[in-house]
Amino acid sequence: MHRAPLVRWFAVAALACSALGACTRRDARPAPAVADDFGDPVAAGTVGHPARIVSLSPATTDLLFAIGAGPRLVGRTHWDLWPDSARLVPDLGAGLRPNVEAVLGVHPDLVVLYASNDDRAAARQLRAAGVAVIALRTDRIADFRRTAFLLGRATGDSARAATCVDTVDRTLARVRAATAKLAHPTVFWHIWDEPVITVGGGSFQTELLEIAGARNVYGDDPRPSLPVSLEDIVRRNPDLILAGPTGAARIRSSAAWQAVPAVRAGHVVVIDTSLVGRPSVRLGEAAVELARALHPGAVP
Repeated sequence: MHRAPLVRWFAVAALACSALGACTRRDARPAPAVADDFGDPVAAGTVGHPARIVSLSPATTDLLFAIGAGPRLVGRTHWDLWPDSARLVPDLGAGLRPNVEAVLGVHPDLVVLYASNDDRAAARQLRAAGVAVIALRTDRIADFRRTAFLLGRATGDSARAATCVDTVDRTLARVRAATAKLAHPTVFWHIWDEPVITVGGGSFQTELLEIAGARNVYGDDPRPSLPVSLEDIVRRNPDLILAGPTGAARIRSSAAWQAVPAVRAGHVVVIDTSLVGRPSVRLGEAAVELARALHPGAVP
């Protein structure tokens, strides 16, 4: 979901802990609300400990299972296939512009949406129907940390959420240390054809590349993703091309792509797009995968 604003997660996590854990003392003031990524308040007591959760973003579905809330999921999208248990959750269709009637049909008390403009109308409809909504945009690694703390608090397991974040951070630090002194090749990351779309500097994938010991040739563009021309790829002249299995096959067989020196030289590296394509609890694994592809033997 690359079409998909960053805030400092430390501050938001602290606010979330206050907002979602309302005081019960008579003389306590109401806890301040924390806004989701649509700017809508997630007020104290709004979420509580939801028993029926719909997650309409693969990254948050991954995370909800990791923090122990998987058994409470009653809906997901087509693309939420990890962990395997997610396949047992009812498939409610698309995550962007979801079928609101289908979502309401499973009687959720919390819906987690991806904070895309495509989902604003759905968020309004769900709230009007009395359902709590948290809309989250996870474009960067810091967003994952913020999301983990907020959802952990919302579902009643902040400790497990903190453990997930710590585990990811330790793995990222280990990979960064292993690749820090290695040569960092320049990389073009292919994510779509017709038009050709790549990863920009506003994406967690650029951060993963840097951790794994490489530099994104489009890292100077602040967008999470962007369309590009083959002529501009040739001009930037990356050392390596990263692509999923299908994309790599198309690139290797395309006469037009032969204009890119890295393609002519056979420097097309195949990556597991299901692993490296979402900013969630598998970010550490994704960094390891990229580092091993870029620098074989550098990361055990």
